[in-house]
Amino acid sequence: MDVTQRPPSGADRGAPEAAEAFTPTLYDVVRDLRRDVAAVRLPLDLPGRADALGSRERLLGQLDQHLLPRLKELSAPAVVVVAGSTGAGKSTLYNSVLGAEVSPAGVLRPTTREPVYAHHPADADVVPAEAPVTTQSRVVASEAVPRGIALLDAPDLDSLEESNRDTARLLLEGADLWLFVTTAARYGDALPWQTLELATERGASVAMVLNRVPRDTLPTIRADLMARLREHGMESTPLFVVPDLGPHEGLLDDPVVAPVRRWLTLLAGRERSRSVVVRTLQGSLDALPAWVARLAEAVEAQVAAGAEIRSAVRAALPDVAAAARRGVLAGGVAHGSVASGWAQLAHARVDAVKVKDGVARSSKRAGRKREAAIEPVLADLLASVGHTWESTADAADAALQAALTGDGAPEGGSDVAPLVSEGALDRPSRARAAASAWEDEATSAVRELTGTRATAARQAYGDRGLGALLLLGAAGLDDAARAAARVVGDDAGTIVERLRGSLADRVAAVPGAIAEGVLARVDGSPFADDAASGLRLRRAELVRQTRHARAMRGGGARTPSGPAAVGRGTGRTAAAPTHGTEGAA
Repeated sequence: MDVTQRPPSGADRGAPEAAEAFTPTLYDVVRDLRRDVAAVRLPLDLPGRADALGSRERLLGQLDQHLLPRLKELSAPAVVVVAGSTGAGKSTLYNSVLGAEVSPAGVLRPTTREPVYAHHPADADVVPAEAPVTTQSRVVASEAVPRGIALLDAPDLDSLEESNRDTARLLLEGADLWLFVTTAARYGDALPWQTLELATERGASVAMVLNRVPRDTLPTIRADLMARLREHGMESTPLFVVPDLGPHEGLLDDPVVAPVRRWLTLLAGRERSRSVVVRTLQGSLDALPAWVARLAEAVEAQVAAGAEIRSAVRAALPDVAAAARRGVLAGGVAHGSVASGWAQLAHARVDAVKVKDGVARSSKRAGRKREAAIEPVLADLLASVGHTWESTADAADAALQAALTGDGAPEGGSDVAPLVSEGALDRPSRARAAASAWEDEATSAVRELTGTRATAARQAYGDRGLGALLLLGAAGLDDAARAAARVVGDDAGTIVERLRGSLADRVAAVPGAIAEGVLARVDGSPFADDAASGLRLRRAELVRQTRHARAMRGGGARTPSGPAAVGRGTGRTAAAPTHGTEGAA
């Protein structure tokens, strides 16, 4: 039943108020939370990022596999998943509880390839059709399963096949209660305790079966296991001990599994199974705010690091840009071979054009010769512009690398520093493009000149030659600027100043271009000031709704468990048999 869209079905009528405490609004909040968690991106490799991403994936798994399906279908049977490591005997135990070979068991590993979801025939109408616990499993009906619960045999948690391990973890996330099976020889391994900590961290109810316990060591092993459970804050966990029966095939004798059957019967029935569902659901919901808060903190750390990186980058650029601008305005581009080449042209009287009444007097043929003579100097000038562009880029690269990886560098700086040099191989072509664009600017200015004087000037030097004079003057060669002014007039000075300023602007913009990759990496929604606000809002809504649900159940409101408490001592456990927390066959 989808509690957000339609009223309770006939199977739901008369359900206890505990179930009704979980309102449609809570489903909506959890659904919105899932959307916001899925949208989280942590681009920077900050300390704790891997853990945060792992928590994000586990949180999505819990929301997808358990909370959302369970909130949507509160009427579905309480899912008891039988889980354990390879060779623990869980399938044999599962079949023995059901009294039939429902799930394959044997000596070949991995044995459990296909999960089996067993339910009472009378619960068929409330078995969820789209929940992961059923879509991933073979669904069977069995009179041996008490009403109100479903018994799920999962693949081995340490299966040799990765797909089996993934399925086992997925099914555990979708369960309301974990029945973990281990052996006397393996209960001290890391896997059982890692699994139990995962269960308690998300607030799942847990019970444990210790299988194949030699009778002569049973008291010692039981005492040691109980001590370990107490150390993990799980002293109220139901514990069932199955003695070692030696070489064995087929089902276990009824007396051996009777305590487990009795315990399942205690959980059965509509109201009792619903209490398991609600208790595990409440435990899972209680654990969520701490998880969401940690994820929000990771997002906020990204935002803060992004702001620091942007600040460090922007602080490193002005000095480089200012130095580049000063160099251009001081005529640095025209030094060396450019100045030498122009001196040779002046010596050859290339600039000696007759001017009468302000109008140049020259034939087209002489103009073509002057244009050809100026061409090598123009080529040297454009090469010098490109070299200046590249030198500025190298200076910006060094400054940014120091800002991002040197003393006082921001967190995450070393992660984005490689982006600074990422386009280094393209810099020569970009430099040539910048020089060519500057030349095009001069060419356009020449073509825009009008009148008799302009026409005569173009004839005296050619379009490209006249543009070269203007460029050389803008680069810092005053003699070239005066030569252009003789044939063009006052407009030449205006164009020269405009070209000089344009070149200074182009070179001063280089550091910003070098920083583009870094700034793009720390831009966008993951680095917005309000990037974590959605998670913070969902957390607040979740706390409010779970308090409301608890109050409706009569438990009062209390603050959800923090991460340390959830993992180390407040794990929720299933209702224990009336004789205590331990059942020994």
